[in-house]
Amino acid sequence: MTLPLVAKAEPSDRAGTDLSVLTLPGWLSSGPTHWQTRWERVHGFERVEQDDWLWPRRGDWMARLEEVLIGSGAPALLVAHSLGCQLVAAWAAQSRYTARVRAALLVAPPDTERDDMPPQLHTWRPIPRQPLPFPANVVASSDDPYCTPRRSEKFAADWSATLVLAGARGHLNGESGLGDWPQGIALLRSLAAPCAEAPCRARGVAIATDD
Repeated sequence: MTLPLVAKAEPSDRAGTDLSVLTLPGWLSSGPTHWQTRWERVHGFERVEQDDWLWPRRGDWMARLEEVLIGSGAPALLVAHSLGCQLVAAWAAQSRYTARVRAALLVAPPDTERDDMPPQLHTWRPIPRQPLPFPANVVASSDDPYCTPRRSEKFAADWSATLVLAGARGHLNGESGLGDWPQGIALLRSLAAPCAEAPCRARGVAIATDD
């Protein structure tokens, strides 16, 4: 669905442009308490559905993302969680259609090169390290069980993304107690602001607090 980037706001709070906001869940997809699912319900964002959430194949996921972007009638903002972040990096490193993406919010990218990663994720190696051709924020938790803060910082640097520190919030998923995660919406608005003619109230957000 293509909607102005607003959160049940008054018309004066609209960002001024229509963008297709696509959510990219990670391995096993996002459940009913996950902030991605909540955002889809509240804001009308569209999930990129994959054929196989249990045994994710990187090439298949990349092809599906490309299909959705080519079929979209509007430029897109990508909202990725966990393995969805690695999907964005892999797709952007190979696609000829990266101009269709205006920006990306990359939340809790996992370190798929770790020895303790499950076999379902072994096809997601090596991790692409090319700079992203669009603005991006990498949101990292200090106690993420799937990625150390140092590795999150390295991913952000490699991808030419801004690192955003979210405190100790686990994997920033449905078990992290984020609810509708208004701090995340603020970060998304700050990414969308350069795409809009009108200023975005969330411009300049750099830290997602625990409040």
